[in-house]
Amino acid sequence: MGWLWVGAALLFPAAAGRCAEVVRIGIGGEPGLYSVEQWKADWPGCGWQDGVREGNVSVVRLPGAGEALGLRVNYRVGEIGPERGGCGWRYPIGRREAAELRYWVRFSRDFDWVKGGKLPGLSGGPENVSGGRPADGKNGFSARLMWRADGRGEAYVYHTRQPDRYGDRMGFPEDFRFPVDVPVRVRLRVEMNDPGKNNGKVQVWIGSEQGGELVEREVLHRTDLVWRSVGDFGVDSLYFETFHGGSDRSWAPTRPCWADFWDLSLR
Repeated sequence: MGWLWVGAALLFPAAAGRCAEVVRIGIGGEPGLYSVEQWKADWPGCGWQDGVREGNVSVVRLPGAGEALGLRVNYRVGEIGPERGGCGWRYPIGRREAAELRYWVRFSRDFDWVKGGKLPGLSGGPENVSGGRPADGKNGFSARLMWRADGRGEAYVYHTRQPDRYGDRMGFPEDFRFPVDVPVRVRLRVEMNDPGKNNGKVQVWIGSEQGGELVEREVLHRTDLVWRSVGDFGVDSLYFETFHGGSDRSWAPTRPCWADFWDLSLR
């Protein structure tokens, strides 16, 4: 299988996992439209959802993976945002000082990158800090990924020192490109800062299988973030949200496209 980016890249075998409590998200039901009832069974405790009731999410059987099931998110032509153009929800995982999210994603063969869109990540705090609601040190944080034009990548982060109300964009290396029609493994780790210190961390690795082995590349490593000014919240949610956008329809796809997600876990 070919690799993901233009130009030279150092690739390393995936590091052995450290001991931690692992949460795995199992997808139930049968292939077909993902029902709200099945979503509630698979993702208990969520306070809201976008895109499931609207019919944007389906259960799919993954090629070459036996009986394994995943979620296919269809991005509607001409639409942006999680309700009309994708999906979104915040799944509680219990409060942690550090968490690592892992999942596989595959973009459809003719995926329309347009200007960009959101991919799942992590969040925490009493409020949903995203969509132009800045982090103030007490209300929470979020750390998601984005695809950008031509398959470029970045982290899209809400933290207390973000440059404006719409978060902070932390670009991946210039040679990076997400591929199409190829399984890609995402690994996102967030570690909270100590209140009063700028020692919060975010790291991202992108991987693929090569010769039967998972090979990863670290594409982001920041150790100077301030997620919070108080100590009464941490990482507490898997922020499963994906859509085109952006704030206007110039971000919307012009042709049908989708992405599959599977083997989601946290540790």
